[in-house]
Amino acid sequence: MLSDQARFFRAWMANPLRVAALAPSGAALARLITSEIGASHAPILELGPGTGVFTQALIDRGIDERDLTLVEFDAAFVTLLKRRFPRANIVHASAVRLSGLRLFPGAEAGAVVSGLGLLSMSTRMVFAILAGAFASLGPSGAFYQFTYVPRCPVERPILDRLGLEARRLGGTLRNLPPAAVYRVARRDALPA
Repeated sequence: MLSDQARFFRAWMANPLRVAALAPSGAALARLITSEIGASHAPILELGPGTGVFTQALIDRGIDERDLTLVEFDAAFVTLLKRRFPRANIVHASAVRLSGLRLFPGAEAGAVVSGLGLLSMSTRMVFAILAGAFASLGPSGAFYQFTYVPRCPVERPILDRLGLEARRLGGTLRNLPPAAVYRVARRDALPA
């Protein structure tokens, strides 16, 4: 039985630009990125859940597993997620293709949690991911993204073109490497 660390490293070795990290996120980062999300935000979309660290943090915050839609590209992670979270809606797809997926028929997501390595992606890919995510989000919904660098992982031209604003939610040194979390929302939905 492989550990999550070994699974992640194997996926990174197979495609370092797609996985973009050597190890799964730690518990401190998982708590931070999910800190503003509760059951009232359901349903929730998670992009790039990997081994499910953020998924478990969402469940620990009271989110019903059935209210989670997980979009994962790596087939081995999809298999693992189906075993760990059998009641979640697990979609084997690229987050770049979100706009073509019917993820929440008759509903809108209240939050998106992203474990994607946006900084290793092209501007076109990041734009497609954000546009697709916000097409699934309700008017007051937010997109939560972590980063290992001291700036927002979404470039200003993308935010401007989509009418979005990013604010730093916080950071943690208790992750390898240390990380920060940004909350991205529609400009008219952010609190003053």
